[in-house]
Amino acid sequence: MKLTKRNVYILLVIILTIAADQISKVIVRANVVGRTDFTPSERISLIGDYFVLMNVENTGAFLGMGSDLSPGLRIVLLLILPIIVLGYVLIHILKDKSLDNWTLFAFASIIGGGIANVYDRIAYGSVTDFLFIDLGGVFKTGIFNLADLSVTTGMVILLLVSFRKKKTA
Repeated sequence: MKLTKRNVYILLVIILTIAADQISKVIVRANVVGRTDFTPSERISLIGDYFVLMNVENTGAFLGMGSDLSPGLRIVLLLILPIIVLGYVLIHILKDKSLDNWTLFAFASIIGGGIANVYDRIAYGSVTDFLFIDLGGVFKTGIFNLADLSVTTGMVILLLVSFRKKKTA
């Protein structure tokens, strides 16, 4: 891989995404009492009941889905498959020179968030989730982390870029 400004940009977004996620998880693991059964024992109010910090060790995927899978299937679906997909997407964005900066940022954010959560599964056997938003029934999330936020943000950016391209075509 040739180290061009474009490739440095991609790698920098990926590395910063992983770093922000892992640093936040180290802080949460060290300072917030956590549980693994999705009934957090400690809730720290950041902004009233609207934005809450807690510590849940998620052995599944998004919102705990897959936590009841057999260990072998969990390894395939939550470790091997994501690693293959993340590797493929990284190779694609490094090779495809037609992608604009927003698209590169979006894919790099998705890759960084994916790598961060895969790392947790390998290193800890679960993913540390700790943020929860409840805007009084108008909008409510599951418990998530910065890697999840990066993946979601990347997906939203890709959708917006896609709509923009279709509108101008």
